[in-house]
Amino acid sequence: MSDVPLSEADLDTLVHDWFTWDQAAEALGVTPAKVRTMIKDHELAGAVPKPGAGPRVPADFIQDGLVVKGLPGLLTLLHDRHFDDRECIAWIFTDDDLPGRPIDALRENRGSEVKRRAQVLGY
Repeated sequence: MSDVPLSEADLDTLVHDWFTWDQAAEALGVTPAKVRTMIKDHELAGAVPKPGAGPRVPADFIQDGLVVKGLPGLLTLLHDRHFDDRECIAWIFTDDDLPGRPIDALRENRGSEVKRRAQVLGY
């Protein structure tokens, strides 16, 4: 992990593809209001990747028309550790030798190790 605090991570560099809430809604087959609710309920996470961009959702959080398996549970776990959405996204997209980033492990159905690593954060 980097020495830069997660709250200060450059999300635009870490996350290559972003969806607007409208695009995320279309990819999931729901309304933009539902995307907002999903973010509030920690089923998805959203952030402003760079000044002036407006709120976005990482495109990698959606796979085959669904939220990536294990993501809602991971987000809840990270929020329980007092991470905000921006910090959650930074952690999920930072290389952690899983191999690769936590998002890659989740998308490849290797979420158990990601959750184990998240559970020990702060200890």
